[in-house]
Amino acid sequence: MLEKVRQRIDQFDILHFHIDLLHCPLVRAIADWTLTTLHGRLDLPDLAPFYQTFRELPLVSISNDQQRYLRNVNWLGTVYHGLPRDLLAFQSRPGRISPEKRPDLAIEIAARSRMPLKIAAKIDRADQAYWDTRVRPMVEARRPDVEFIGEINERDKQSFLGDAAGLLFPVDWPEPFGLVMIEAMACGTPVIAFRRGSVPEIVAEGISGFVVETTEEAVTAVGRAMHLNRAKVRAEFDRRFTAERMARDYVNRTLVSKRGRSVPREVINESRQEWYEVRSS
Repeated sequence: MLEKVRQRIDQFDILHFHIDLLHCPLVRAIADWTLTTLHGRLDLPDLAPFYQTFRELPLVSISNDQQRYLRNVNWLGTVYHGLPRDLLAFQSRPGRISPEKRPDLAIEIAARSRMPLKIAAKIDRADQAYWDTRVRPMVEARRPDVEFIGEINERDKQSFLGDAAGLLFPVDWPEPFGLVMIEAMACGTPVIAFRRGSVPEIVAEGISGFVVETTEEAVTAVGRAMHLNRAKVRAEFDRRFTAERMARDYVNRTLVSKRGRSVPREVINESRQEWYEVRSS
């Protein structure tokens, strides 16, 4: 894929990369007309020296929290993810298993809240031992109030998220964004999430959900979330997390206001020029 980009490189005004660091040596000489959005965790020790070596590359974060881990690099700003406005429908009534996602805490919170819990997630081979020794015994001990559904597809997300009273998001790592939070909000489903990584930036306290510090706070927040106005939860999604808003942020704010290079008017008008995005499969 990168070789195809190299062969066609003169055909584009802007190259927008979503593949972490693979392309950096290739585009160093034309860094001023590239953009790289970093989607993963940035607290790993080998990343800071790497991006400082390629510090001329314009970088975009998907949450402000991400930028804490990379200093002295060329941050242009933050652009939050967005979803197509009609991908998930609002419902007026009421993601992968891993230690970092803390499904064990979700089970504990649901049990103490006396609310049924459904877990939809993929179990990777690397996390199988964690599932077998920690989570599955908790699921089996609390049946039928806790149900593990497994991995679901895009079509199933509508009913799974939309029918829920709330989304529990008890993450225990520096979450770069957390797409499932805005998927839930699109359905009008409030989010109860731990204060990690991007969470305080995504969840509007008392509007689209609650940000908590402890399991005890989460238990209390579950009851409070059921009284939130689901239409206002959806309105928060419409205001902040649509694909249209994301595209405007990239074009108007990041490319124009925060870059030294003059971007062709055709790019701003989304007419004749092309913007090539490189994504991992």
